Amino acid sequence: MNYFKLIYLSVFCGIISLLSFFNIIYSYYLNLYLNLNTYIFTFLISIFLAIIFYLIKSNDEKKTTIYEKILTVLLGYFLLPLVISIPFYFSIYNLTFINSYFEAISGFTSTGFTVFDNIKHIDQSLILWRSASQWLGGLYFLFSIVLLIDIFDHSFKKSLTNFISFNKSETLKQSLKIFFLYSLITLGIFIILNFFNIRLFNSLNLAMTVVSSGGFLPSNSLSSILTNNTQIIVTSLLMLTSFFSIFLIYNLIFTKNHNLNFFNEDIHLLFYFLILLIIFFVFLNLDHNFSKLFLSITSSVSNIGFSLDNNSTNLSFVFLILVIIGGSFFSTSSGIRFLKIYSLFKYSINEILSYSRPNNIYINKHLFSKESFKLDEIHKYFLSIIVFIISLLSLTFLLTLSNIEFENSFKLSILTLMNTVNSSMYGLDSFSFYDLHFLTKYCLILFMIIGRIELLTLLIISKKYLFKS
Repeated sequence: MNYFKLIYLSVFCGIISLLSFFNIIYSYYLNLYLNLNTYIFTFLISIFLAIIFYLIKSNDEKKTTIYEKILTVLLGYFLLPLVISIPFYFSIYNLTFINSYFEAISGFTSTGFTVFDNIKHIDQSLILWRSASQWLGGLYFLFSIVLLIDIFDHSFKKSLTNFISFNKSETLKQSLKIFFLYSLITLGIFIILNFFNIRLFNSLNLAMTVVSSGGFLPSNSLSSILTNNTQIIVTSLLMLTSFFSIFLIYNLIFTKNHNLNFFNEDIHLLFYFLILLIIFFVFLNLDHNFSKLFLSITSSVSNIGFSLDNNSTNLSFVFLILVIIGGSFFSTSSGIRFLKIYSLFKYSINEILSYSRPNNIYINKHLFSKESFKLDEIHKYFLSIIVFIISLLSLTFLLTLSNIEFENSFKLSILTLMNTVNSSMYGLDSFSFYDLHFLTKYCLILFMIIGRIELLTLLIISKKYLFKS
């Protein structure tokens, strides 16, 4: 294992130790001693690993390749949840290892599937730990994008940087910027939720869930937290923080001359979201409930998946389409990404028109941008969709082998790959993960991780190890 991998893992083990220390203080402050020892174990193990990873020296001074970076990110997705699972495994709730690891992976990938049937019976400190696992997972995901920036397309990279590639100092600079922005956005969401009279404990958990595009709730239902329309609308708007780029506000304030390249994707997303609102409220407002439908839309496009009780399932397929499309490239949401689908659509239309009207010239470029997207980018977008379809069909087939009916298997596969929680608006709110066979849980764990990494990385790894020249 090279020095770069060790430092990367050391940083996140250190953050886990800080979160476990916070849980220890919280447990002492509120006299929550039932699971206190588990956080002490987690603190000791995580701080030990952080120190060990940091102190191990390496004589390998070679430049870290993109393959090593991808493997580092993948290793973190398997290793860090093992540490996160300690409080679940040693808690008073007698969870097996697979259930503990499943809960940890679900949190770290910001998916939100849970083996707990009744959240009210869980100790408050453990609820807080579940939310913290999502917060850490969202941060890890954003750091991973910076780490793997070289594999992304020119049009996507422009939303973050004008650099062709990142050296170590620039990677550190961007990572620190992300950490502070991510923390400030979390704090801002927490303050706003408190201002609108949402309970302090619920506000803290929701803030960590919303900013990470996670799915864990501190209660059995969202309806018990959001008690009036104002709270519903405010929470819905806050969910958009994980739909747009995390750098949007920063670029609006600090970017000189306000270069549109830095806002290209967010402008497209804004128009996409406004068009969705018009379509839904003119044609699909079946229940005539503005606030509930608005929450369902924002929750789906941001890949959070929350819904209120008794939500109509008539639009479940439409909401699943929004989940697949997803949000911004540099947000904590999952999805194929709107800009990819838009680029493919525009390129296909232009290709068709070029054959029907050969005398005309059709330029493939985004609105509000002077730069055309290249053919190799289109190939990458197309391959990403192919990989998604293959992953979707594979997981659906595996779930049907576990005696889950096809419709539920198909829906669950979409939500797993898009890291979105099952809820009433998808018709899966009563689905029990606790009763699944352990092999099915391992299968879901694998595909939750596949859904969280950029699909293009799978192609790169496959090319490296399966198609050697």
